[in-house]
Amino acid sequence: MGISFTNIDPTSLLLLAMLGYVIGSVSGLVFCRYEKVANFLSFGFATVGGACGTVACVLSLATGATAAPTQVLLLPPLIPYVQFTMRMDALGSFFGLIVSLLGFALSLYSLGYARGFFGRKNVGVLGMFFNLMLLATTLVVMADNAFFFLMAWEVMALTAYCLVSFEHEKSETRRAGVLYFVMSHIGTGCIMLGFLLLFQASGDYGFAGFHALTENADWLASGSRNAAFLLFLIGFGIKAGIVPLHTWLPAAHPVAPSNVSAFMSGVLIKMGIYGMARVFFYFLGNPPMWWGVTVLTIGTVSAVLGVLYALMQHDLKRLLAYHSIENIGIILMGFGTSLMFLHHDELHVSHPLLASLALIAGLYHTINHAVFKGLLFLGAGAVLHATHTRDMEHMGGLAKRMPQTAFCFLIGAVAISALPPLNGFVSEWLTYQSLLQGFGTTDSLLRLMFPIGGALLALTGALAAACFVKAFGITFLAQPRSEAAAKAHEASFTMLLGQGVLVAACVFLGLFPTVFLKVLDPLTQQLTGLQISQQLTMANGLVLSGVNQGGGTVSTLGIALFGIGLLSIPLVLWLVFGLKTKTRIAPTWDCGLQGLTPRMEYTATGFSKPIRMIFKALFRPRREVQRDYDFSPYFTTTLRFEAHVEEVFETRIYRPLHRWVLWASRRMRALQAGSLQAYLIYIFITLLLLLIFAL
Repeated sequence: MGISFTNIDPTSLLLLAMLGYVIGSVSGLVFCRYEKVANFLSFGFATVGGACGTVACVLSLATGATAAPTQVLLLPPLIPYVQFTMRMDALGSFFGLIVSLLGFALSLYSLGYARGFFGRKNVGVLGMFFNLMLLATTLVVMADNAFFFLMAWEVMALTAYCLVSFEHEKSETRRAGVLYFVMSHIGTGCIMLGFLLLFQASGDYGFAGFHALTENADWLASGSRNAAFLLFLIGFGIKAGIVPLHTWLPAAHPVAPSNVSAFMSGVLIKMGIYGMARVFFYFLGNPPMWWGVTVLTIGTVSAVLGVLYALMQHDLKRLLAYHSIENIGIILMGFGTSLMFLHHDELHVSHPLLASLALIAGLYHTINHAVFKGLLFLGAGAVLHATHTRDMEHMGGLAKRMPQTAFCFLIGAVAISALPPLNGFVSEWLTYQSLLQGFGTTDSLLRLMFPIGGALLALTGALAAACFVKAFGITFLAQPRSEAAAKAHEASFTMLLGQGVLVAACVFLGLFPTVFLKVLDPLTQQLTGLQISQQLTMANGLVLSGVNQGGGTVSTLGIALFGIGLLSIPLVLWLVFGLKTKTRIAPTWDCGLQGLTPRMEYTATGFSKPIRMIFKALFRPRREVQRDYDFSPYFTTTLRFEAHVEEVFETRIYRPLHRWVLWASRRMRALQAGSLQAYLIYIFITLLLLLIFAL
């Protein structure tokens, strides 16, 4: 007697997942003095919750349950307008899948990783906040009204702040936590103002009421709609880490525990992408052309600058953080292109088919980035756990000591470099298709945006590949460059198991994209009104194609099988000729020196120097060289070299802004005169201004 998955209610299963997060959070707090028990229970329940949530969201998308989602009341209403309701529609289920899948893999990983904090930090508190963050993030994507969304959003931000600041005894961690807290709340303020504009137009805080505005001619012609777009772009853009609102991201991700870094990069910043998808495609209606141009431009700039700054890093986790900015940019390139295709007026005809293709490219890259970036951060966490350093200059030779971790990291590196046949290649190929096919959709000069975007995406891909040659080579190959690297050990079983789940996801999403595209049909139906998975597949699902006849085709499964076939050739040659030859083992050629040493290896700084020189106008590099010598400069005893690059946005924008805010704050102290009469005058003037604006 088999189990029919169609009889399983996805909503009930998702509620079970959230219950698991609640129990995991409570158990972590209750048993916080018993670190082994707290670790097992808190992350164990998080693992169960992640598994249930993954199954629930897959069933919701695959069985058509998102076509008519039911509203679920989680708690009775406490005050007017505050309704604790959720709804598993297609968009929420897709992002819920990302939250749950990463939550499952990271919780498995954390069972072993958190042991490194035994005796040093309170693991129960770590588990409690981790479960609360999973719960709040799930509620963000399932919330059905603005009030509940903002409440879940704020809990998500606060738990993330607590986790970023987990090792608060370090000054670097405290600074990063405060920066994240400030930036996050600036974003929340913008989102609140955007929702107030939507409420003013609709008279309702429910998402259904916001969606009804897409048919309101007065709203579509109002300036408030453009103001709402800009507010949401800034608010959600801060969370996503778009340039130039990204400064918190490379500061916070490196200092957080590695399981938290993986969640923040794989899931938390995707909440900004979720918000943009929900608002831009579902609430605001027919987009003006400049919306799409703005999003495409921001995405392109973020992608290029993100990967350039990543190349300059020798902190492994900071390098991965900058790559998150790059990949958010690639996602927004798909979103911006889709908005441009959806625009229609007297002079422009909309192209919903191409809009759906570009949207699929952005959404596919969203889950791809979540998977391979989560995998890379878990690999970096295993390296940090074994060597106790994030500096790649002190690593090397780890492939021999941590072979399974090295393999998993290599899979993530190939995926993020968009090399076939893994998942990063698929979503970037779809992005190329949408950009290249957009050139003929308009006669205006805006058509140049599409080939320029495609060219810069190609540059981004090439630089990303170079960056991960550096990251993998400097970290895992050659000889150890420190005693800690020489004594490194392989990660524990659960840490490897968590990485293995994400490796499997990378392979599946890469080799079988046509299977996964069917899951995206409900999303494009909800957001653009079309389902196009059938038009993107050929040869019984073995080949991925562009939507137009002139578009390209590719088969990642075919590429993989062809590569496996090529590997059989040297194996056959070895069987035929190699068995008859004598094997001789000799030392590696050392250029006539007395043996190879770690001092002869390429460094992370040296590897990136050509890029640093090419883009010196951006990086403004400076270097310091110190020599110690005896008798003569020609007889140097020690040589110290330091190279620095300028982070332009921090030094040219945020530091001057910070100084100006402090200056203005000091001037405003005069208002705090300590006089009751003065304070009453302030209140009177404020009420008077409110009355004037109200009239």
